[in-house]
Amino acid sequence: MLGLMYCSKMAATSAGRVLSLCRQFQKSFSISTALLLQQTNVLTSCKAQLSTFRPKFCLLHINNLETSLAQQCRALHTSQWRRGLEEFFDETPNWGEPTVKSGAPWTAKQLRTKSSEDLHKLWYVLLKEKNMLLTVEQEAKRQRVQMPSPERLKKIERSMKRLDTIVQERENALRLLQTGQERARPGTWRKDFFGRTFWYRFKEYPIPWYLNRRYKRKRFFTPKFVDSFIRLRIESHLHSKILKKKADLENKRKLQEKFSKHSART
Repeated sequence: MLGLMYCSKMAATSAGRVLSLCRQFQKSFSISTALLLQQTNVLTSCKAQLSTFRPKFCLLHINNLETSLAQQCRALHTSQWRRGLEEFFDETPNWGEPTVKSGAPWTAKQLRTKSSEDLHKLWYVLLKEKNMLLTVEQEAKRQRVQMPSPERLKKIERSMKRLDTIVQERENALRLLQTGQERARPGTWRKDFFGRTFWYRFKEYPIPWYLNRRYKRKRFFTPKFVDSFIRLRIESHLHSKILKKKADLENKRKLQEKFSKHSART
């Protein structure tokens, strides 16, 4: 009996909650419909005002006042003309041509006369041209044909390398004037435990060097017993350079004898 009474009470409370939710939803729906009706009324009134509006002066249609405002102002809007994937391919007149005319690469003397802004723009122009030439080269490989004027890619690479060198020169000169340092990251020449000289770049540590155990583990000195091995290493390096030079001279002599006999036969 008690169980039935408890179930009836639970059913009554759940039914009351459902009824309250339905009433709230009905109220919100009536409010939203009222707002929509108000917005539609405002839009209709604005359309009526625009239809009755007639401008007295317009840049495009001075004499024709019967045209609508949208038609009069439509030609004033212009969008920027942009190209798509055509930028990755050569110009259409060059398609199928065995050779394509191109100028000489940029020299360092010419690039030094340019401003930093012009060099920045020129870098992206060369990069765009390089991407186009790489696409043409890949397409030629796919079709198994010769790329037209492949020397253009080498000219672009030389120009970009020289431009990068000029920019680096200017940065180094500015750094020398401001800080007196030759490199972007300051450092010094040091010797390791084996007597080899290398450029050590300074780093920032949260503690001083004399308290830093990690820094102390680095041995920036050369023991005395390594001096004899340093001399042997220098001697071995010079010996290998002499052997390489002799091998190049011997190769040149053999090639000269070979082609001289071939020219004498012909």
